[in-house]
Amino acid sequence: MEKLVVAYSGGLDTSVMVKWLHEKFNAEVITATGDLGQARELEGVQAKAYATGAVKAHVKDLKKEFLEDYVFPTLKAGALYEGVYPMATSIGRPLLAKYMVEVARQEKASVIAHGCTGKGNDQVRFEVSIAALAPELRCIAPLREWEFRSREEEIAYARKHGIPVAATAKNPYSIDENIWGTAIECGVLEDPMVEPPADAYQLTVDPALAPDAPAYVEIEFLDGAPVALGGTPLSAVELVGMLNRIGGAHGVGRMDLVENRLVGIKSREIYEAPAAVILHFAHTELERLTLDKRVMNMKAHMANEYADMVYNGLWFSPLRNALDAFVSETQKSVTGTVRVKLFKGGTAIAGRKSVYSLYNARLATYTAEDTFDHGASEGFIKIFGLPVKTYHQVHAGAGTNGEDVAKKAALEPR
Repeated sequence: MEKLVVAYSGGLDTSVMVKWLHEKFNAEVITATGDLGQARELEGVQAKAYATGAVKAHVKDLKKEFLEDYVFPTLKAGALYEGVYPMATSIGRPLLAKYMVEVARQEKASVIAHGCTGKGNDQVRFEVSIAALAPELRCIAPLREWEFRSREEEIAYARKHGIPVAATAKNPYSIDENIWGTAIECGVLEDPMVEPPADAYQLTVDPALAPDAPAYVEIEFLDGAPVALGGTPLSAVELVGMLNRIGGAHGVGRMDLVENRLVGIKSREIYEAPAAVILHFAHTELERLTLDKRVMNMKAHMANEYADMVYNGLWFSPLRNALDAFVSETQKSVTGTVRVKLFKGGTAIAGRKSVYSLYNARLATYTAEDTFDHGASEGFIKIFGLPVKTYHQVHAGAGTNGEDVAKKAALEPR
């Protein structure tokens, strides 16, 4: 009998999928669930998998690997999709694909099934990653071929077969959660003119209801990675978890985004990512202090390329490896401390310091301690502005008396 490994989240789609695959293919269905910090979905996930027909249900804690080997490289790169989204879902998919391959090889399965739709990004992320890591395995996507045409039909199927799911007709949100952020879509959120209802948010307080006093967090970075809060060294999981709690309590991390999907359509989703928003903000501020201007400019350009690559499912690509080498070189001086003020959903810089700081107070000051050579500016400006001056001198002369001599000569017959 053929063995299938299902990338199992315990949500509506994959819960229905286990039963559907068993009925459709009469195959042994094995589930594999990677724990990336999606606390709610993991409650009873093994029992749910067995109840829906799985012969084995694997669950593995991947949070440490997720943050250190997947999330922090994108943080160091400054990668935010379309300048906003910290890509919590996107970054998790290649790690889950890697885990699925491990389980498939362990169980001697020949097929991996995922619960991605035919018009989403995740189908690309999973299948491209699996093809890179295990080209001998076959991928199938039940949601691209099964008979259900709506989430309501899936809910009805789940009810018929006694499959417990969180989604209901009254609460039809699709939620993807991990320690780096939460993505919420479907239901009323499909109308971009509708303000997200209060019940759509899972992690953050409404900024208007956040405390009237700000909170301050002091984050220490080592080679671009966060390593401590308030002077206390913390593991990656502890640090991100603490920032999620503090930031969420102050309404930090909410995003409402109409984004461009890889498959060519626009989608509207809301995101919650307190720790990601705080850390990206703090990391950028530390780079402003420690990176050379031209390095910063090149890195900003590269960050967009890096974000597109991750969003589009190309984590296991030679280009990412090459870009990571560049990023690693830039991060050798991104060591220091950043103090961030959190207030009513916003982040503000409250201080920064580094042994690699390129800020020189004696050069920047306007006091008597100023050491900047003001006399050098005159010659610098003449040389710097010479190309612009020459251009305008030439074009002003060519247009004397209202006529462009060069153009007139070019039009005359010969």
